[in-house]
Amino acid sequence: MLSLNRVSKFYKVGTFGGKEMAAVRDVSFDVKEGEVVSLIGESGSGKTTIGKMVLKLIEISRGSIVCDGTDVAAIHGAEVKAYYRHVQGVFQDPFSSYNPIFKADRVFGMIRSEFFPGVPNSEWDAKVDAALRSVSLDPGQVLNKYPHQLSGGQLQRLLVARALLLELKILVADEIISMLDASTRIDVLNLLAELKGRGMGILFITHDLSLGNYISEKTVILRRGAVVEMGATDKVFGNPTHPYTKVLISSVPQLHKKWAEVEAEIQARGGDDAGTCLYHRFYRPTELSGDSTEDRPAMIKVEDDHYVGCFELGQGICKV
Repeated sequence: MLSLNRVSKFYKVGTFGGKEMAAVRDVSFDVKEGEVVSLIGESGSGKTTIGKMVLKLIEISRGSIVCDGTDVAAIHGAEVKAYYRHVQGVFQDPFSSYNPIFKADRVFGMIRSEFFPGVPNSEWDAKVDAALRSVSLDPGQVLNKYPHQLSGGQLQRLLVARALLLELKILVADEIISMLDASTRIDVLNLLAELKGRGMGILFITHDLSLGNYISEKTVILRRGAVVEMGATDKVFGNPTHPYTKVLISSVPQLHKKWAEVEAEIQARGGDDAGTCLYHRFYRPTELSGDSTEDRPAMIKVEDDHYVGCFELGQGICKV
């Protein structure tokens, strides 16, 4: 349903904008119907920038994003409104998504005025009631309250219910549970799993590997705006190949180990990986010196549904 093909985003920086900073570089992956794709990386890796480009909140600098055959960069005006019937986002801070002076039902009123102006009151009330109950919310307990009277988990589920009122095909979930307590997180994750079961494609943006491993079929690891490893979640986590992926996985807290033990393991792994870049094993810099970047493969296939990018720093063609 959703396909990113060598998408890049550059920003002008420096005096008079004389330099360019690459926030995202040549990112390619797909989100299929009924599939959760986890986009994982540290802060500043470009995760949220990708989500905003998918939601058309910022423009693409290079490459393309296609949703059901529609080039997202090429749509304008009424076409954007039609696009938002099928693609919506839920973000990290639920409180910032609401105007504090309006009650929670305002978000549903805006959906109605924009997309369902001719729907009778009784029919609309039934649609809202069904959407709220599908995310385990009691309409009588939430609709007439101000945002500060509701919990973060309730506010996030309200936003998901709002999205369900539309003919949603893709949901961009950007760190949607990072501000929630542990008891609420599992409820929201299970809600996403239920939406996946209905055929919705979900781009799950997170820095938490355990959450990505729990919910997704496919994992994309980002570093400095580029994809360094991606594939089936069980293969990326079960057979990590890129040193950055190994460090991320090794850094996940383990109750049975002291940090000094984990740190020693990370350093040992880093040493073992020196000079074993699969990208350069297949595509030497000397062989590629005259080729255009577009002609070079972005990833090397490690096994079925598992790909890794370059990790030999300072070799000319390395992007990460």
